[in-house]
Amino acid sequence: MADPAYHEDDDEPGVFDIADDAADEAATLRGLADAEAGRVVSHEAVKRWLLSWGTDNPLPPPKCGE
Repeated sequence: MADPAYHEDDDEPGVFDIADDAADEAATLRGLADAEAGRVVSHEAVKRWLLSWGTDNPLPPPKCGE
């Protein structure tokens, strides 16, 4: 079955139309290593940051460990 995101009359496929399994696996392994090492940002910190958008006092982006 043809990929619905790619059409024959397109000049070239988009970046997400080309499967790169090796790059996907490498990115997954890096993400897992970051999580295991504690290089993460908590849901609560991200939520506080996002809820501050559009206010008079927007917060800076959270940092690892928050």
